[in-house]
Amino acid sequence: MGTVWLGDTALDSVEIERRGRQAAAGFEALGLVAGDGVAIYLRNDFPFFEASIGASSLGVYPVAVNWHYTPAEAEYLLADSGVKVLVIHADLLAPIRAVIPAGVTVLAVPVPPIIRAAYGLTAAQCEIPEDVLDWSVWRSGFSDAARPPAPMPSTIIYTSGTTGRPKGVRRPTATAEQAGVTARMLAHSYGFTDYQGRGHEITTAIVGPIYHSAPNAHAQFCFRQGANIDIMPRFDPEALLAAIERRRITHLNMVPIMFNRLLKLPEAERGRYDLSSLRFVAHAAAPVSPPIKRAMIEWWGPVINEYYGSTEMGNVTFCTAEEWLSHPGTVGRPLPGAVVRVIDADGNPLPAREVGEVIGRMQGSADFTYQNDAEKRRRMEKQGLVTPGDIGYFDEDGFLYLCDRANDMIISGGVNIYPAEIEAELHKMPEIADCAVFGIPDEEFGEAICACIQPQPGVTLEESDVRVWLRQQVAGYKMPKVWNFVSELPREDSGKIFKRKLRAPYWENAGRNI
Repeated sequence: MGTVWLGDTALDSVEIERRGRQAAAGFEALGLVAGDGVAIYLRNDFPFFEASIGASSLGVYPVAVNWHYTPAEAEYLLADSGVKVLVIHADLLAPIRAVIPAGVTVLAVPVPPIIRAAYGLTAAQCEIPEDVLDWSVWRSGFSDAARPPAPMPSTIIYTSGTTGRPKGVRRPTATAEQAGVTARMLAHSYGFTDYQGRGHEITTAIVGPIYHSAPNAHAQFCFRQGANIDIMPRFDPEALLAAIERRRITHLNMVPIMFNRLLKLPEAERGRYDLSSLRFVAHAAAPVSPPIKRAMIEWWGPVINEYYGSTEMGNVTFCTAEEWLSHPGTVGRPLPGAVVRVIDADGNPLPAREVGEVIGRMQGSADFTYQNDAEKRRRMEKQGLVTPGDIGYFDEDGFLYLCDRANDMIISGGVNIYPAEIEAELHKMPEIADCAVFGIPDEEFGEAICACIQPQPGVTLEESDVRVWLRQQVAGYKMPKVWNFVSELPREDSGKIFKRKLRAPYWENAGRNI
């Protein structure tokens, strides 16, 4: 039995599972059956676990939603996923209420004081409308009777593609063998391998948003293993150091931007906390600057490990701090049971140091499809493996390095951002003739968004005008940081914009090639 904290409030896993059974009974009373979906539109909070457990125990898919979405983005996801129920923090409801599809039952979650404080929310913003069901009151009205154990479906995570429209990664309920493969993969990635049956000896913190693929997998896995979990409402570098000391945290799962922010703390603050409890820190999801990683290893010791994968492919490589120090820049060697290849344009395997497309898969894990897009799933398949769109190479020791992304995806602060989506919105602005959006190196976020704008002939555009217009179309984290206005964008012979020429000046002195 593990303990789960949110600030000073603590619940044990038995209580959370009891609440999950109540939620299951409630979902069943609403008519949900296996294969349906429940949208979980929440910040990091206890109900994320309660709703996920309740839905999964019925064979109903939890659908994690990025609460930063604009109303238009939320409308698309709710319609595409076909969810029957929306579980949402009260303050997040008003901005999207008008676009919630007809027939979707809304359950508003009270906003705890610690989350109000973390996000600067007022009591008025967090009021639950009189005509909306209060999650806590609603859930408490149902039985917590135990149910026969049953296989549970995984959370549907929406991840965008080159078309710019998010697509839900949906897996069928895993067999016992497939679930075992995934559990071993996650145990290796998160440092649980030596703690089989002793998850209660692990204490971790959820430092990233649980709607995101990696924090979601980490949070759910740690809970099932009986680990103690400190839920952080949002990432704060000094608050994390304080939590490590206070809870005696042993394991963490992070993204590189968190390293950047930790290292920016004044030396006095960095040295104020006892971090000796740390045993295993994993990171993934974004490029990491070698000087940043080296500095973290020097500070926290050789406890920092790295894995590489994708929502579709799963985690397929891993490296320890020692391995990384002897192979700087690597994302590791294939995990046990994983197949990873680097191939040329004809599908032939490439020798060491030859750059090509990375394909991979964890053998024996449950397959996936894309919600309402079987064709997109078909395009992801090569040689029975998954193509995440990365370009890289192996060295002579079998360590994988990434050096580009075939689909131009930007990873900023551990979040996937897709230029095509931003470009599509920019193209709707009448004053813009053409545009190109791409990633440039950023010391804090790994990558930042750069937009090159070609105005219509005879039109003078101001950055402020484009910013104001675009902000109404996309979430804040998708807003470009750097803007360039040019009279003509470079093009290939085919007529396509030559993005490599636009990117090159920014990456020439970056010390890495992504």
